[in-house]
Amino acid sequence: MYAKYRLPPFLLVVCKDKATASWASEPIRVGRGFHTSMVVFPLVLGPGILPVITEPDEAARDLGVAVFSALAYASDPGLTAILDALASGVADDAGKSGSGKVDRVDWAEIVEVGLGEGPGRDYWRQLMATYTPNFPGSNSIVEESWLEGRAKGKAEDILRILEVRGVETSDSVRDRVTACTDLDVLGTWLDRSLTVEHAEKLFVGE
Repeated sequence: MYAKYRLPPFLLVVCKDKATASWASEPIRVGRGFHTSMVVFPLVLGPGILPVITEPDEAARDLGVAVFSALAYASDPGLTAILDALASGVADDAGKSGSGKVDRVDWAEIVEVGLGEGPGRDYWRQLMATYTPNFPGSNSIVEESWLEGRAKGKAEDILRILEVRGVETSDSVRDRVTACTDLDVLGTWLDRSLTVEHAEKLFVGE
């Protein structure tokens, strides 16, 4: 990044609890015992580091900070007030023309993915449906990419487990596993890959 674009890169870590934030803020030393070739100092954003933003005007002034605040306090009991302020800020930005509108959608999708499964994400989607009816919600580009990555990872794990266990895997089985994007189905196959004697038995009952 620095050599090609002359942009100073940094490692950003967003945490939902103070213990993880404290651990993640420790310097990362790269090298061998006799020589450290590089030390990385992560920039950690988490509870107690970022402000709690519950005022729409404050959120609208800097959507980036408001977004990371929402992610950092995703486990906080006061999350709904934070999301209310952020959604209002996003709505205020919706009427702006040019790149601001694109940034608004990007930030909204990052919040959707970053909150993870649970009531926080559900509440955020409800807010977005109220403030910005055209918001993609589920199956947004960011979320689809994230889900595709998880599916690909699980598929690779299944095939790797079968390989390590010495279970022969035909091309048809390999193609079916890698083509699947349903995380629940892949989870079932992953469990079965630990014990099946034949790869085709991954699909028993389907």
